[in-house]
Amino acid sequence: MATASGGSLSRYIVQRVLLFIPMVFIIATFIFLMLRVAPGDPVSATVGGRLSEDALDERREALGLNRPMLVQYWEFLKNIGTLNFGQTITDNRQVIDIVQDSGGATLTLALAGFLVALAIGLPLGMLAGRLRDTAPDVFIRILGIITYAAPVFYWGLLFQLLFAGALGWFPSSGMASPVTTFEVPTVTHILLLDAIIAGNGEAVMDVLRHLALPAFTLGLLLSGIFIRLVRVNMLQSMKGDYIEAARARGISELRVMRTHAFRNALVPVVTIIGLQVALLLSGAILTEKTFNWPGLGNELVNYIQLRDYAAVQGIITIFAVVVVVVSLLIDIINALIDPRVRY
Repeated sequence: MATASGGSLSRYIVQRVLLFIPMVFIIATFIFLMLRVAPGDPVSATVGGRLSEDALDERREALGLNRPMLVQYWEFLKNIGTLNFGQTITDNRQVIDIVQDSGGATLTLALAGFLVALAIGLPLGMLAGRLRDTAPDVFIRILGIITYAAPVFYWGLLFQLLFAGALGWFPSSGMASPVTTFEVPTVTHILLLDAIIAGNGEAVMDVLRHLALPAFTLGLLLSGIFIRLVRVNMLQSMKGDYIEAARARGISELRVMRTHAFRNALVPVVTIIGLQVALLLSGAILTEKTFNWPGLGNELVNYIQLRDYAAVQGIITIFAVVVVVVSLLIDIINALIDPRVRY
């Protein structure tokens, strides 16, 4: 029996890994075509007013934009396979270097926002499921709708005005003060982790103070999804026979809720996490721009404003690959904790 189950799990993992390749291929093809159907020459649109025609031709030659479309497409796919995501037009930076320099900031914000979403969404969803159709349940459901429906930059501006401007509790922008950025040596390109490695407690607290508002803003965006999802699954779990059996054995209501109902309600939450990675990254882009957070999202918006399509293509491709990889990992984790997924 164990052998069959193990084989089934192995087969499922192999199938999901094999699906990873065509998914990346389709997404990369879509990105390649979408950025090339736009009218005009990208080099001229980006630096046309600052370079001579000969210099523009040299830049097109270096970027391969004067080659046939099929050749460009093949080079694009081949470069993705070697983790070469291209070179920017405006400042001749390799996109992979931009990821190395700014990816740590985006990772820090995304993980912090995700933890905030779990800290808000899971207990409120459990409470709403436990107190169904009561005043707290109605309030929590309305809160979940508002946090999901309101634009993330609206919450960001509101929190800046209240907590940074009126109350002065937190900084309004940036990832750290200039002193912290100067004092902490770069090791991992993740400033918070570098400050911890350096043993600089003041720098750690400075980064955390700068992180508080953007992380809470991004976390609110996802918390509404977790509130509704946990509530619905809590209501379904509470109808199960094992809940009645646990109550019949004299187990306290709090333990029934926490140990039995809530644990089973978390299984669909694991699945939905993978589906929300794209929302997390898109929310991070707007949050970074609102709080001037020096991450990949901020870089992407800047390059969009400069009409540097090579940089935009590379950064979006990296975002897409990250979403596919995380979805693959979530599917495998879900199969490990729920055997029904394998069949």
